[in-house]
Amino acid sequence: MGRVFVAGSINMDVVVTAERHPKVGETVAGKEVLYFPGGKGANQAVSAAKQGVLTTLIGRLGEDTFGRELRTFLAAQSIDLGLVKDTAGVHTGTAVITVANSDNTIVVVPGANGVVDAADVAAASLAKDDVAVSQFEVPLPAISAFFRRARASGATTILNPAPARAVGEELLALVDILVLNETELSLLTGAELGENDELMYFIEAARPLRSNDRSICITLGRRGVLALVGGEAMLIPARKVKAIDTTGAGDCFVGALAAGLAQGTPIREALTYANAAASICVQRMGAAPSMPTAAEVTEVLSR
Repeated sequence: MGRVFVAGSINMDVVVTAERHPKVGETVAGKEVLYFPGGKGANQAVSAAKQGVLTTLIGRLGEDTFGRELRTFLAAQSIDLGLVKDTAGVHTGTAVITVANSDNTIVVVPGANGVVDAADVAAASLAKDDVAVSQFEVPLPAISAFFRRARASGATTILNPAPARAVGEELLALVDILVLNETELSLLTGAELGENDELMYFIEAARPLRSNDRSICITLGRRGVLALVGGEAMLIPARKVKAIDTTGAGDCFVGALAAGLAQGTPIREALTYANAAASICVQRMGAAPSMPTAAEVTEVLSR
């Protein structure tokens, strides 16, 4: 069995719930304020670890109350934190999230995540059967160094290019599996896409990203996941559930997918498994705490 290495952000999520999202310049009354461990890197690491796979997180925390609370939480998830540094002079990453009508808006303040660098990933001892995962909440040079190290060891690389931003071909050339939503696909390709467009539009838009046999997984919310693997396109329909909070759904999918691949599961089967994991995640509040266990996912798949 391989391991999962996640280089990415660690945040405290400050979640505000409301009846609806405010318009620009408008104030609305909220219902409650909640604090949850989050950050795309931490979320994905928790998701992978809960599938029973050895998982190492690479990142930074500030030397503050949020940092101490997050370290305690992540250690309790059986995540290896040997490559998570406490960093003086910066605060722990923080995200302010508004949840209304099962959808969310997010403002992220990077803090310590913004100083993750190539030296932080240098100590990662990756091997052939391992899976290396990253996202765009840490600096791109650190991600490139991480993926170069993974490629040199023969590990599989997964990039979740979120939050959406432009990225050069040099980094994309190091990616084996790209997991993104329609907004991120639009930005990377210049295509104008909406969540409800015909699937063929997404397939055509993703064509420029499919070089070097790279697999593309496009998460489409309530429609499911459109995967382009080995020249074949397939839709894995979303499971019908009542969504409460979609904040960590994409991260849950990425972590569960990485865990499946590290266990030697074929990619098509791993995608189905990850899709089921995400369907559980959206029925719970919070990001990292909402990640399901392997037993929970197996139960859903057996129904």
